[in-house]
Order: sequence, then C-alpha cells, then structure tokens
Amino acid sequence: MPVELRKEGNLAIITLNRPEARNAINGEMAQTMEACLDEFENDPDLWCGILTHEGPVFCAGADLKEIAAGNGGALGTERGGFAGIVKRERNKPLIAAIKGMATAGGCEISLAVDLIVASEETVFGLAEVKRSLVAGAGGLFRLPRALGMATAMEVIMTGEPLSSQRAYELGMVNRVVPTDSVMDEARAMAAKITANAPLAVQASRRVASRSFMDDDEALWKASGREFAGLAKTEDYQEGPRAFIEKRAPVWKGR
Repeated sequence: MPVELRKEGNLAIITLNRPEARNAINGEMAQTMEACLDEFENDPDLWCGILTHEGPVFCAGADLKEIAAGNGGALGTERGGFAGIVKRERNKPLIAAIKGMATAGGCEISLAVDLIVASEETVFGLAEVKRSLVAGAGGLFRLPRALGMATAMEVIMTGEPLSSQRAYELGMVNRVVPTDSVMDEARAMAAKITANAPLAVQASRRVASRSFMDDDEALWKASGREFAGLAKTEDYQEGPRAFIEKRAPVWKGR
C-alpha cells in the first residue's frame, strides 16, 4: 500500500510508502491516506500519530505525470483535500517525522500536521511558481502563519528552499536532529503526549488549532464547551484522584 498504518501501543505510525516516485501524491496515495486517518481517528486506543516516510524524500508534492495527464483532480479526496490530509478535520495529534526533502505539496502536508521533527538535511519549499503552478493545498496561507509574512513571501515568490534549521528558528519546526534520530525524537515527543489524558489533549488541540482563525469571543466559547464536555468523562475524575493518591493516573480515554 502506498500509505500504511502500524500500531505501537497507543501510537499510530503512518508511513508514505512510494519511495520510487519520491512519495509524490497520486490518487491511490490520497485514498489510502484517508483510510489510514479514518482508522487512526476511529480507534479509541490510538492517542497520537506519527506521519513519516520510506526513502530519502518525505514527499515531492503532486505527481506531475498525473497532472500532465489531466488527472490533477484525483490527487485528493472530498473530505481531506490534497493527499487526503490537508483539509482533513482531525481530533488527535499528529507529528510529522521528516528525514528528507518536503517541497511543494510535501511542504503543504507538513503544514497540515500539528508538530514537526525534521532532520538537519531537510529542506522545505513551495516551488510551484517555477512550474507556472500555484500552491493550492494550503501552503499560501499556512506558511505565513508558521513563518511570518516576510520569510513566507520570500519562499512563496522565489520558489527557493528553506532549511530545517531556519524553519526551526522561525517556529515552524519543533525539533531538528540528525537523520538517524528523527524517528526516536518523534517517538519521544509522542510518549510525552500519550502520557497525558487523551481526551484533554484532543479538546485542547481543537481550540488551539483555531487560534489564528477565530476571534477571541469564539475561542472563549469553544474553550468553555470543551471544558464542559471533558467534565463528563471518567478521565476527568481520574486526574485529581491520582494526584491526591500520589500515583500515576490511569487514563481510559473515556
């Protein structure tokens, strides 16, 4: 399968597996990505995910052969948009573990997740203008949010790549590590997330992910709704109980 999901306890490892084409997105990849995200979201025992890749390139973007053949519309799904992910509504945290280049649509996929661990050799970029294309999978508005307007405009209009170190300095990337350490670092980050109450993580993520799009009034209301919903769960009772009893909490995700 061009996108595969493997379970490791409460962690889902989702892997782009079309290395012979630099993980360029075709219709089958978009469909299997959506299926993997469905499984991830619907399994109550999966609390966090890592999106990674086989081969030296994370994702080179859209399969240009498909676009040249007039099949550009098949490179996404109705629910998820391009690659089955860039427009996908999600509840659970997803970390990108990027060991190679993430350009064009590959950069836009990385911008659609929650956290990024990248290698020292990784570069990001939106090179669409070099091919008389437009970055239509969210990069034109997500990149300015992630980097700031000045740097994002430079990346978008020149089509030149951005190093992982510079992306880290500007706040787009969470960690930059040697290539051999990328998955270990992503797993360590995931372990810190899954040590927390999963429903509280999901509720917090839903509000925080809207912070650059909604106004304060809407965000106050959303925070209140999430807190009220969480108060009805078993884990809400377990957190204070474990603290009082001086033990580690046992989360159930319900």
